[in-house]
Amino acid sequence: MSKSKLLDLMNKLGSDAALEAEYLKDPEAVLDRAGVSDDERKAMLASDYAAVGKLTGLEEGQYATNHTIKTYNA
Repeated sequence: MSKSKLLDLMNKLGSDAALEAEYLKDPEAVLDRAGVSDDERKAMLASDYAAVGKLTGLEEGQYATNHTIKTYNA
């Protein structure tokens, strides 16, 4: 089973400082390029942690935010 595009993006945001900086400036463009679903986009833009957890299968404590939702140790 392959990971979701959102989980792939979150892993990249957690390890690529340049991508995170770009996301902070223009999250829509980064989400477009990542090809996430409408529900994933809405969850990320709203910082809806419960929805992000449901969409990715991650539990609380497996992802973090410092203005950007990203995974720990992908």
